[in-house]
This record gives sequence, C-alpha cells and structure tokens, in this order.
Amino acid sequence: MQTKLRIQRFDPEGKGEGPYFQEFTLDIANNATVLDGLIKIREEIDGSLALRCACRASICGSCSMRVNGRACLVCKTRINDIASSGETITVEPMGNMKVIKDLVTDMSGFWKKMHSVQPFLQPQGDEPDAEYQVANESMVHLVGVMNCIMCGACVSDCTVLEVDDNFIGPAALAKAYRFIKDPRDGRTDKRLEFLNETGGVWDCTRCMQCVEVCPKDVDPMERIMVMRDMGISAGVRSTAGSRHAESFVTSVKKHGRLDEARLTIDSVGKLNIPVLLDMAPVGIAALTHGKLPIRPHKAENKDEIKRIVETFETE
Repeated sequence: MQTKLRIQRFDPEGKGEGPYFQEFTLDIANNATVLDGLIKIREEIDGSLALRCACRASICGSCSMRVNGRACLVCKTRINDIASSGETITVEPMGNMKVIKDLVTDMSGFWKKMHSVQPFLQPQGDEPDAEYQVANESMVHLVGVMNCIMCGACVSDCTVLEVDDNFIGPAALAKAYRFIKDPRDGRTDKRLEFLNETGGVWDCTRCMQCVEVCPKDVDPMERIMVMRDMGISAGVRSTAGSRHAESFVTSVKKHGRLDEARLTIDSVGKLNIPVLLDMAPVGIAALTHGKLPIRPHKAENKDEIKRIVETFETE
C-alpha cells in the first residue's frame, strides 16, 4: 500500500530555521506501523531523519510521538487504523518538551520530575529479619500503575504543562501513587504533604488527556484524584487545593450551589493579602459583568441538595 507521512523536521545546526514539515510518500506493507514507515524513510530515503525506537513491541516506551495531534507509541499505531483511505499522516515530536532534533525530544525535565517524587520505597522502623510480607491484594491493586513504561505520552498531551511547567505532571504523580499505596512504605504523610504543594495534585484540571493517550491504561488522573482525597483525610489542609475542595462542599451544602466569592477567598486564604490584591481586578471585572454575585444565590431545592451532600460525606 502507498502512504504519505508528513513529518516535522528540526535541525538545531540549521541556519536559523525553525521547525518545518516535510512530506514523504512510500510503499509499505498493509500491516505496517507508523514506526515501520519512519524507519523505512530513514533507511531508504533520508538518513538524516532523527527518531528514537528500540523494542518495537510497546515495552520500552522510547518511540512516543504525536501522530495526527495526539501522543502515542508509533510502534503500536498501525497505518491502516488511522489512514485506511490513504490519508496523510502527520508525525510530530512529543509536546511540552524541548525538541533536540526532528522527532527526538529532551526527556531530562521528565526524569527530574520523576525523581522529585522519590520513586523508591522508604520503610520506617527496624529492618525485618526476612523479606517484607505484603498481602497479594495490595500488590494486585498496584499492577495497573506499575504498568507505566515512562514513555512520556501523558506528559506530552498534558494541558496544564502547556501553560505551567511547575506542574509535576501525570507520569510522576502516578509513580508517587505507586509508593504511597504500597504498604511497605513508611512515608505516606510526608509524600502527601509534598504532593499537596503548588505544582502537585491540585494543579490537575481533570482534562483526561493523560487517560486518553496512555498506551498502558495507567489512568494517571484517577490516581491524582485519590491522592487528593488521601491528603484531605490525612489532615493536609493548608493548601489552596484542599481549601478549594472543602469550600466547594461547604458552599453547596449551605446554599445548594456555589458561593463564588467565598470560594475564591477560601481557596487563596483570608490572610494571603498580596494574592487577593493581585486578583482584585479580575474580581471587579467579574462583579461588573454579573459573574460574581455579592450575595450567593440559593437553590430552590437547597434542603434536598444538602441531604445528598451529607449522604456522600457519610459513605
């Protein structure tokens, strides 16, 4: 079959040229993957094409790229599945990372954030005489998150990282969950305190892009949501995220709907005057456009909503 690959190129040693696209047309087997096409181009058409690949079996994670705008493992992505009628396939390097050359990105930031969550067991107390004994169900629960091959696909398409590089990111947070939920680890509280700071679990916007693109169904977003709940249950409540969540529930239980003004003040912190002053222009603009009522609106069925909230709180 004949296929067209539109590849983003970038040569750091070029004469001031930025990224550009180059299109290749090639004959390839019906069951070929995008990686097969890229390797064919490199070996038979243009040897200067730079890309990463290794196992070709969705194990190593090194061939993560963007295909038609979404991150994936190109060794797992068959051309027939995405271009059955001969459509042009666009291949780009991963997002939210510096491009080294063509389809190769700098993963140093990825690894730095992975290391920041201390991805290793830290038991407390005396060292046991024999190996640590762990219930089978505890480890079965962790199989999903341990399937992560650290390909970086979730980081590539994370919408938070597009605007805030301080965010630890879905891959590192999923790795943190793996140790927080391991019964052999003895630093759960310390880990939760760290993850509840700025850049941690509360910076996730629940866009679900990490869930959509993960090739191993690790589901980073769900792990992040669990760690939010764990942080609140552990008493880590001095962060903007935890205060926001608690104010949200209090507001809905009291009024049947959100009290936007109170939610903002509670989230930032009443004593955080500098931040509140910085937000004042936004608040004034919202107020003048009817988006920030001085008195909170109350739902007609407020009592019914309150009962629903209280039911969830007791479960």
